[in-house]
Amino acid sequence: MLESVAPVADRVLGFTVGARNVRGTVVRLDAALNAVLAAHDYPAPLATLLGEALVLTALLGATLRDDGQLTLQAQASGGAVDLLVCDYRAGAVRGYLRHDGSDVTMGADLGAVFGEGHLAITLDPSTSAERYQGIVPLEGASLAEAAELYFFQSEQLPTMLEIAVRWDKARGWIGGGLLVQHLARAEIGGERLSVADMHPDWSHALALASTMSDAELTDITLTEEDLVWRLFHDDEVRVTPGAVPTRGCRCTLAHITGVIAQFPADERAEMAGDDGRIKVDCAFCARSFRLDP
Repeated sequence: MLESVAPVADRVLGFTVGARNVRGTVVRLDAALNAVLAAHDYPAPLATLLGEALVLTALLGATLRDDGQLTLQAQASGGAVDLLVCDYRAGAVRGYLRHDGSDVTMGADLGAVFGEGHLAITLDPSTSAERYQGIVPLEGASLAEAAELYFFQSEQLPTMLEIAVRWDKARGWIGGGLLVQHLARAEIGGERLSVADMHPDWSHALALASTMSDAELTDITLTEEDLVWRLFHDDEVRVTPGAVPTRGCRCTLAHITGVIAQFPADERAEMAGDDGRIKVDCAFCARSFRLDP
């Protein structure tokens, strides 16, 4: 049995099931999620949607190296939301969505919320590796389903995602997510898997992972180790704690001043408003900065 630890609300736990050639990640967001959502007065259905996107971003970002960054962006037209963007870097997550103010039904599918559009997942694995972007249609019941399509089409990697977000009177927003993937056996010296066929090991892992409930994912009295143990207690599982998730907006005055300073003096003068100062708004955290040209 896996060793249990005291529950930590914001946490990432990676795991591998070697005999099944399966790897996965469990994510919990609590304080980090509330800090991001507090920046804007989102109605509950949109706060839930952005919360799901942040959990998804943390799940995918946790697979990167420490110096990598992942960006998840949905752009669309014809729906209440035309832009949603989140990113992850070294455990820090941030996110924002733009909407037209019209009502959105809780649990509505992607077409009802976004209209027509696409989901782009951009990977910057490290400062020395090549940037990669995959794009899939915004189709399906959820962002998790769209991301599963991304892995199938772009990565040819059998993937299952479960994501849940709920409001708790005592703690605010709580999000949880599970990612499970089946790797090609060629990577460890065995036969090459065909993504067109359901390998018995993947079928087994998928059946077990599919039993995970939304209530379990968002129950912070259950440790991440306990969740993994519930699924794969018949197999040998190894776990690896990841970076603790935090709210990660990078809009400090020093950072913005440095960015603006890279522009020529004449362009900085054109940026200035009637008061002679440059105004910079951060959509992620809803803060405004004013600085001299």
